Amino acid sequence: MATQVPTSSEPGFSTLVREIVNDIGDLLKQQIQFARAEFKAELRKSKEAFALLALGAGSALLGVLFLGFMVVHLLHWLTAPAGSDLSRLPLWVCHAITGGVFFIFGIGLFMAGQRIFASLSPLPEQTVQTAKENVEWITNSK
Repeated sequence: MATQVPTSSEPGFSTLVREIVNDIGDLLKQQIQFARAEFKAELRKSKEAFALLALGAGSALLGVLFLGFMVVHLLHWLTAPAGSDLSRLPLWVCHAITGGVFFIFGIGLFMAGQRIFASLSPLPEQTVQTAKENVEWITNSK
């Protein structure tokens, strides 16, 4: 009589634990890859946005410079009495008025930009959300 050893098609406990550990490791690797991809995409967008902002700012600065000179001379011309070459306001006062207006406008723009930068998040939000969902799924599956 031959003795047959029963073979089970179910994996053993150690095999299950090993597979769970491997699955968690794969999940972590995928999360890291996802975070890298999201970070690279955000960095690429940031570079493009910065380049456009720099070009736009340079062009706008040049335009504001010429508009400022135009406003100064317009103010100087408008304050001249009729038929006279002299103005009621010296040219340096016209420069000071125009510069003050542009300075106040620039401070307002700077503060608006500062508020926008303060609201930006350096974390890859989609990756963080996915990681939270994965942790919640792992803890609730027990």
